[in-house]
Amino acid sequence: MTRTIFLHLLCCLWLTSPALADDEPQPYAANLFQGHFSQEKLPAAEKNSGVITAKDRVVLRLWGGGLNVDDTLVVTSDGHLDVPEVGSLPVAGLGYEALADALRSKLAASGHKDTQLYVAPLDARPVSVFVTGAVAKPGRYTGAAGDTLLHFLDKAGGIDPKRGSYRDIRLLHNGNVVATLDLYPFARKGEQPLVRLQEGDTLVVSDRGPSVTATGAVRTPARFEFPRGKATGAALADLAEPLPQASHIAVTGTRKGAPYSTYLPFRELRHLSLEDGDHVQFIADAPGKTIMIGVQGAVRGATRFPVRRGARLQEVQNFIAVEPEADIASMYLKRKSVAARQKKAIAESLRRLEESAMTASSDSMEEASIRAKESEMISKFVERAKAVEPEGLVVLDGGPSKADLTLEDGDVIVIPAKSDVVLVSGEVMSPQAMLWSDKKDVDDYIAGAGGYTTRADHGHVLLLHPNGAVGQNETKVRPGDHIMVLPKVESKSLQAVKDISQVIMQVVVSARLLLGMPSL
Repeated sequence: MTRTIFLHLLCCLWLTSPALADDEPQPYAANLFQGHFSQEKLPAAEKNSGVITAKDRVVLRLWGGGLNVDDTLVVTSDGHLDVPEVGSLPVAGLGYEALADALRSKLAASGHKDTQLYVAPLDARPVSVFVTGAVAKPGRYTGAAGDTLLHFLDKAGGIDPKRGSYRDIRLLHNGNVVATLDLYPFARKGEQPLVRLQEGDTLVVSDRGPSVTATGAVRTPARFEFPRGKATGAALADLAEPLPQASHIAVTGTRKGAPYSTYLPFRELRHLSLEDGDHVQFIADAPGKTIMIGVQGAVRGATRFPVRRGARLQEVQNFIAVEPEADIASMYLKRKSVAARQKKAIAESLRRLEESAMTASSDSMEEASIRAKESEMISKFVERAKAVEPEGLVVLDGGPSKADLTLEDGDVIVIPAKSDVVLVSGEVMSPQAMLWSDKKDVDDYIAGAGGYTTRADHGHVLLLHPNGAVGQNETKVRPGDHIMVLPKVESKSLQAVKDISQVIMQVVVSARLLLGMPSL
């Protein structure tokens, strides 16, 4: 009965868990639409009063006093109004009601004090623009005639990233195309067309064109859209900006209805023709001539240095400057590839432990209650164990003079310092460090630490040696050793005891860390 309940809970958790995040890169330029372009740039008081900006059109009539002007003038990009026979007048930022006063002052200064004038902004009224096509919220939006196309696209929620085009956007007036917008030049260089919007204009976002995704060793991982027939490797490289270490490309896609994949040197990308839906991964797959090695422990001088690929430990060892107290015989390595395998092994053990805990059957309600408490404590133990990061220790059996090996990139050579101290920890009454003596064995040191606790497992006493090796139930103790007494694991499930003990041992060996386990 209890096993059925546990399985039901597992199914419910799986069904209600959130979907995995989509790792597919977003379309290039999708980050433009975050609501910033649609925000008001002017205080409400200024906007209501009408403020003149560049490209605004102004109707101007002058008569009398020797002047006769009847024209529509456009404010220049630097905010000036060029009045015929009068000169240039700065008007940007002026309220519409102040424009006439500024013109009168200009006329008086130019000797035309008696000239009559009429001035009115042609673009003072707001305009309504329809935004449709592949946008998030198609509709009719109001703004100023001088607002950018990005302003209205942003108001419409931006371009639909799954089906919209970022390169084919058209502005229509009375059914005719008056401007086009390609967002790539704007995203890359800030370039965009300067257009004056009119009442009833329609902004149409086309469906997405051929697209190619670039990932891997690139500065700009994204899904890039291309005009039809122009999806080339050269164009993709220009947009994605591959990193210097990119040496190869892996292309996957579809050709003639069948799956397609190829692996090529990077230099061949520029001559490659790509298809809609292709995925190009840029790979740093050319091995360098050198690798980076680290050094820790009783050393002085440089702690990281490059060596030739294929170098062996003994030849590198000669270049390491060590302290006088260095214990060369106890040298060991930390290796990333070994740490990854240890992490995987711990994860597999934890998976088996969780599985056995969650599916264990019970014969009575009392036993079911005990199982539930065990499952809760095991879950806490699993969470702590998952956080452990193995060190990837490589023990040099027989010492570095005999156990020579080829070094890998990222290896760390550890040279511990000589020590006359023995550390005792784990399930002892008083964990402490004691002076080593050749007359003492393991039992003597444990007795010196107050003896075993009631939770101690007398049959699992480990000796962690300075060279990274781990011995179990040994009696002879060497200088610098670490005696670790493991906890006793108790459970009604023999499989749980076995699995927990295995995880504890794996953590000790891989991370030299004792993972406490609550009593079950």
